[in-house]
Amino acid sequence: MRVFVQVVITLGIAGLLALFAAVLPRVLRDRPLSMPAVLLAVGVVLGLLPWSAALDPREHAGSVEIFAEIGLLVALAGAGLKTDRMLGWRSWSSTWRLLAITMPLSVAAVAGLGAGVLGLDAASALLLGAALAPTDPVLASDVQVPAPHTEQERGPDNEVRFTLTTEAGLNDGLAMPFVLGALALAAPTGSPWGWGLTEVLVPLVLGLAIGWACGRLLGWLMFRVGHERVRLGEYSDGLVVLVIAFLPFALSELVGGYGFLAVFVTAAVVRASERSHGYHAVLHEFGEQLERLFVTVALVALGVALGGGLLAGLRVGEVVVAALAVLVVRPLFGGLALIGAPTTGPATAAVAFFGVRGIGTFFYLAFASSLATDSLWRTAALAVALSVLVHGISSGPAMSWLERHGAHERVRD
Repeated sequence: MRVFVQVVITLGIAGLLALFAAVLPRVLRDRPLSMPAVLLAVGVVLGLLPWSAALDPREHAGSVEIFAEIGLLVALAGAGLKTDRMLGWRSWSSTWRLLAITMPLSVAAVAGLGAGVLGLDAASALLLGAALAPTDPVLASDVQVPAPHTEQERGPDNEVRFTLTTEAGLNDGLAMPFVLGALALAAPTGSPWGWGLTEVLVPLVLGLAIGWACGRLLGWLMFRVGHERVRLGEYSDGLVVLVIAFLPFALSELVGGYGFLAVFVTAAVVRASERSHGYHAVLHEFGEQLERLFVTVALVALGVALGGGLLAGLRVGEVVVAALAVLVVRPLFGGLALIGAPTTGPATAAVAFFGVRGIGTFFYLAFASSLATDSLWRTAALAVALSVLVHGISSGPAMSWLERHGAHERVRD
């Protein structure tokens, strides 16, 4: 009987969360509050209630890793399907700058703060830097390209949205070498050169190759296979998003590649294989619904954890590091990387500032849970909550201003 009651309550909560996911975006449209901020606040209130069971990610690292992983896969597939601009060094130059300059400098800076302010050892400090490095394709939807075939003002010609979309799609996978580096520091084995080859270079190449191969195959099945009963693009079935999200990830991970990278590449190749077909809109709509559901569950759960005691024992240094990571480190190195990029001054400021932190942070902390101390969890959770509030409230007005004044466009090559 007790199990039956628990199942019923769980289903009831799931139904309410699905209702939130469906209703909140429409209720909050054109309002200063963002959906993520409201969901986080709801979770905190629930966590403060005496009858509410605290959801402590430190005690359920395995479940957190699986949930965050699935949510990221769906979001990465969605981000890849929105990349309407042809791949190239010049056309994606702002993205390459953020990945090659901003990301490693941010990892180093946050790791330095972790060691200097929080007194973390080298491995834990590097893990904190790696976990707070990737921007989030799940929570950053307000500053990304909204959908395939979007009007130019918000579509591929929008340098701000395009850059933030592609950066979020790629840097979740590229954070893995830093996390693996933290684990290697904690238990060193072999030479650094051998580790770099087997844990960084080979997985990177495998992820790219498998993503490209899967994208070509799925693009053919969707739009070019001769038999119309097999041609997936003939059906209004959004479930293919899950194929794009799960299949390349599984294949890449099985052979030792970076699965997150493979998923984004697969989706981008599928998009490039046929850009005008209406089936892309079907895939986007289904993927967006799944993303909203993951956002709802994740942020309410984070709020419950925050209200229920995750921040117990919070130190001033942890608050300082979280605030600096979100409000100083990312804007500083984002702006540095974009010097000379094809963006206007306001657009550069927006790209540098909107480095939204989110589910990827918790995935990597759970993945390397053996190194994730209570201090790391508190600092990371506070950084994500701060990002949700600051970026969530400011993203709508900022993007509206940029697009209204034409400051979002690519200005030179």
